[in-house]
Amino acid sequence: MADKTLTTRDVVSRLESGMTVGIGGWGSRRKPMALVREVLRSDLKDLTVVSYGGPDVGLLCAAGKVKKVVFGFVSLDSIALDPHFRAARQQGAVEVAEYDEGMLQWGLYAAGIRLPFLPTRAGLGSDVMKQNPTLKLVQDPYGTEQLVAMPSLRLDVALVHMNRADAQGNGQFLGPDPYFDDLYCLAAEQAFMSCERIVPTVELSATVHPATIKINRQLVTGVVETPNGAHFTSCAPDYERDEAFQREYVKAAGDRQAWAAFEKRYLSGTEDDYQAAVTARAEEAA
Repeated sequence: MADKTLTTRDVVSRLESGMTVGIGGWGSRRKPMALVREVLRSDLKDLTVVSYGGPDVGLLCAAGKVKKVVFGFVSLDSIALDPHFRAARQQGAVEVAEYDEGMLQWGLYAAGIRLPFLPTRAGLGSDVMKQNPTLKLVQDPYGTEQLVAMPSLRLDVALVHMNRADAQGNGQFLGPDPYFDDLYCLAAEQAFMSCERIVPTVELSATVHPATIKINRQLVTGVVETPNGAHFTSCAPDYERDEAFQREYVKAAGDRQAWAAFEKRYLSGTEDDYQAAVTARAEEAA
């Protein structure tokens, strides 16, 4: 079986401006932030981002990388809204397609099984239909019920982060929830998975149930080892969300000079520079 190990730079070199990029995780939990930071360093632009969004969406909007956001929410979990996405939306800087969380899941699944749409009750009776006037209803062919026809959300690329993986691209979650990372990979032409640690295949099921190996290698184009690569989001049980850093991120976003200083300290260099700055910050706080 092929060795699919890559670097973050290798991954981003395979992306192109204008692509539709799905980003796994959930809010401020298990986001592929090392890959997102590599996108920030690139000259990519005009991206359509599909996400249960968190700081991944916020940072990409702040950097002017995004043309459109397709989302169920964009939240930092312990902080209700990502400030950069809120500002981009209020200023009309990005196009948006806001769906019910279940609709987004169904759109990814439809793409994954190569259907143009799937019927759902999610969104009925809400303003989702008003905010997305292109959505259509379909009638149950076996009855009289009207259902939402959720269009497939086909992705050019998926970016996800897992706790463990092997070099062939099998991915494992060890926390409380797989989220929908498998659907992102299923819906994408190419899927790139970062992980806390690459281990031999046999270790993936040596001490935990095989059901935790949620990502099948057949769906994965490349795998990248990125220790602490979800920071500042959580990657339980390896680490929790860095709440203090997240608060610093939000505070800096509200002031132009403060954000410039934040970018200079944390986002102007390589991933190694970022991790070193995070470590230095923690030592200063201690």
